[in-house]
Amino acid sequence: MPPLALFAADIVAVTLLVFGLYFPRHRRRDLVAAYLGVNIGVMAVASSLGTSSAGTGLGLGLALFGVLSIIRLRSTELDQHEVAYYFSALALGILSALGGGPAWQVPAMMALILVVMFVGDHPRLFRSYRRQSMFLDSVHTDHVALVAYLEQTLGARVHSASVQRLDLVNDTTLVDVRYSHPSVQRAVRPVAVATGGVAR
Repeated sequence: MPPLALFAADIVAVTLLVFGLYFPRHRRRDLVAAYLGVNIGVMAVASSLGTSSAGTGLGLGLALFGVLSIIRLRSTELDQHEVAYYFSALALGILSALGGGPAWQVPAMMALILVVMFVGDHPRLFRSYRRQSMFLDSVHTDHVALVAYLEQTLGARVHSASVQRLDLVNDTTLVDVRYSHPSVQRAVRPVAVATGGVAR
C-alpha cells in the first residue's frame, strides 16, 4: 500500500479515535492535543527511521517513544481508559509508518483498534459497575462488617472493598470500593462521610 495512502488512513483513524470516540465520551480537552500529537509524531519519526539505512535506527526510535510514553503517563494523572486511548493513538501511528504485507492488512488493523475501543469504552458496557474511594469517619477493622456498612451506605452490592489506610488516631478509614448498583439512575443516598474519589 502506498505510504501516502497509509498516512491518510492514519489521519482518518486518529480523527475517528479522538473526535468520534474519546472527546464525545469524556470531554477532556487537554488530551485531544496529546493524542493527536503523539500519533502524528510517532508516524513521522517511525516512517523516517524506517527508510534510513541504519537497521537499528527503527528499533531505537520505537524504544525512545516507549520511554517518552512512560514519562508522559507518569507526568499527569490518567485514568485507565485514557491510557488505552493513548496507546491506541501510538499503535495507529506505528501501523501507518511500518505498513507492509497485503494492502488490506494495515487498514484492517486500524479498524480493529477503533472497533475494540468503541466496544470496550462504550457507556452501556457494564454501566452499573462503579469504583469509588471513600473516606469514612470511623475505623472498620472487620471486613464483613465493613462490606455490610458500605452496601447499606451505597445501596448497592459491594464486590470488593480494599482498605487503603486506617487512622486510629483520627478514627478514619480510607477504602477503595468496587460495586454494582441495581439501578444506575438511582442517586447515591447522602451520608455523613467525605468521599475521596469519583465513582467510575
